[in-house]
Amino acid sequence: MTGTNSSRVSRASARELIEAVVDPGSWYGWDEPVEITTDDPDYRADLERARERTGLDESVITGEGRIEGRRVALVACEFRFLAGSIGVAAGERLVRAVERATAERLPLLAAPASGGTRMQEGTVAFLQMVKVAAAITDHKAAGLPYLVHLRHPTTGGVLASWGSLGHVTAAEPGALIGFMGPRVHEALYGEEFPPGVQNAENLMNHGLIDAVLPLSRLSGVAARVLRVLCAGGPVSGPAASAGPAGASGAADLAGPATSVGSAGLSGAADPAGPAASAGPVASAGPAASAGPAGLSGAAGVSGAADLAGPAASAGPAAPAGVSAAPASAPIPGPPAAGPRVPGAEESIRASRRAERPGVRDLLRVAAEDVSPLSGTGAGEHDPGLLLALARVGGTPCVVLGHNRRSARKDETADGPGEGQALGPAGLRTARRGMRIAAELGLPLLTVIDTAGAALSREAEEGGLAGEIARCLADMVTLPAPTLCLLLGQGAGGAALALLPADRIVAARHAWLSPLPPEGASAILHRTTERAYEVAARQGVRSADLLAQGIVDRIVEEDAAEHENGTGDGTRDGIGTEDEIGTGDAAGVGDGIGTGDENGAGSASPAVVSQGEGTPQSGSGSRSGSGSRGERAPRSEGASRAGGAPLTPDASHAPDAFLSHLGRLLGAELAALRAQDPDERLAARRVRHRRIGLPR
Repeated sequence: MTGTNSSRVSRASARELIEAVVDPGSWYGWDEPVEITTDDPDYRADLERARERTGLDESVITGEGRIEGRRVALVACEFRFLAGSIGVAAGERLVRAVERATAERLPLLAAPASGGTRMQEGTVAFLQMVKVAAAITDHKAAGLPYLVHLRHPTTGGVLASWGSLGHVTAAEPGALIGFMGPRVHEALYGEEFPPGVQNAENLMNHGLIDAVLPLSRLSGVAARVLRVLCAGGPVSGPAASAGPAGASGAADLAGPATSVGSAGLSGAADPAGPAASAGPVASAGPAASAGPAGLSGAAGVSGAADLAGPAASAGPAAPAGVSAAPASAPIPGPPAAGPRVPGAEESIRASRRAERPGVRDLLRVAAEDVSPLSGTGAGEHDPGLLLALARVGGTPCVVLGHNRRSARKDETADGPGEGQALGPAGLRTARRGMRIAAELGLPLLTVIDTAGAALSREAEEGGLAGEIARCLADMVTLPAPTLCLLLGQGAGGAALALLPADRIVAARHAWLSPLPPEGASAILHRTTERAYEVAARQGVRSADLLAQGIVDRIVEEDAAEHENGTGDGTRDGIGTEDEIGTGDAAGVGDGIGTGDENGAGSASPAVVSQGEGTPQSGSGSRSGSGSRGERAPRSEGASRAGGAPLTPDASHAPDAFLSHLGRLLGAELAALRAQDPDERLAARRVRHRRIGLPR
């Protein structure tokens, strides 16, 4: 624990919260049943037990009710359902609810109680936070109120996305509210997080939330706030239980909720009822391949068959019964030709090598006219984030990059990530770079290479989770062209904050996960010893990301390919100008197992500091800590102890790799800049909205 009185916090269920907040008899549920589609027997058993325990089919309930007569949309987590974690089905349910609230112009009240991303579903579940944050951003942009009541406990990706975007935010007394849950921190570092930091009262004292409210006062305070935020608009229907403006109790709202079905609080229709034109509200079930089941046996997965760019439509039509179709159909194995696809362990170890090139090296080799900028411009500086103006591959742009290591000259770090964990000031610096790009119409290049965000008293009290959420909101709406390079490690919220771009390019050994693998292992197995096994199931590799439509192209790290001109993804001879707008840096193909580093996708975690992913204790021989000082393989024939050949990585010939990469990035940036801005922004929104849906 964290030294709070969280063990004594009463934990109301999602149903009990709804009963306490909305007027009696006014609840109308929006949720449709969700099927279990995973092929993982252990995960299926977890889901079945959670359903039996809670009477719900997922970790969130959505719908509408009345608060002192006013129609209000409400979304709430049920912590007893797999710790309120968010997977593909829960994320889709949340997004549809927010979209419906926006379409019907309803204020929205969110009541999360969650451990964050659902580890069993891996990276694709992690990215649900992007689409939920985007939907919330649209709701607020429509001039509609968004209220948040943080319940005990709220941590991880939920806090770092939709839990931190409210116009007004309150929390339960004594609630544990923090970026990383205490169990993961203790598993990685062998010690408890500093006491008295991750609780509601401390966060209010530091200006991170607006109030500490017991459930009994939530309805009255929400009604009072909405009377202001809704600009005195007419109240729909009679105010059956309206009380004084400052009503502190909810005794008159304690009537029984309407009937409860397996899909949640279904309720009887309010006489005023939801608008008939609300559109489909069925929740997409988790796709079979959204979680580990669809990826655990996919070491040779060759990518999705259709990798054409996103459709021009405003958004995906997500029909009822989406859960019946897997997000990724069975994929043929890799063709005989082409380099091997590395396993998760191999790529994670390669990404953590001290000699692997980082963003500083990229600018040194592949950029010119580089002008570093320092800090936020408002008195803060974070060495974990590099901000610069530069011409990359000949294209002018703003560069934001994780500075996972100190400069090579006078270097003090003895391993990747040490001393360079990203804190809230770094994220505010990133947002400064986003503003510069937007104001000047310059492309934005983000470079992800991080072992994770800072985890400290200073980071928590400085608003780390909220800054991640605001970075997500800024990235999905930024009018400037955006390109993301996944260069190495991509652990947790620090990586996610820079991800939602128009296009995403990944180095072959780059990876993306909700947590460093050791943290995910600690959650699922209460040990860090199974870190690489968990990472493989979570689908963190660049190959898995391409197959899921998260990444658009993969850049091979073999210097020989770059020297021979075959490392740019066009070796299959299917190059096309339509992929990025020019014919000189792109191709369309399955991209996995064929030597391509391309394939235009149709779609678009709590973390630790001080060398996250190389924990100081409790990591065992498979934790990745042995990667410090580990040398890169020197030839294609290099082998591990097991005899399997290693895939070449960028630390072998970094300058050749970076030169090739710079040319590719320059072409991508120029093509994005040439696109129609409205069409490009619309395509970005469709890309991220479709994460986890059938492709």
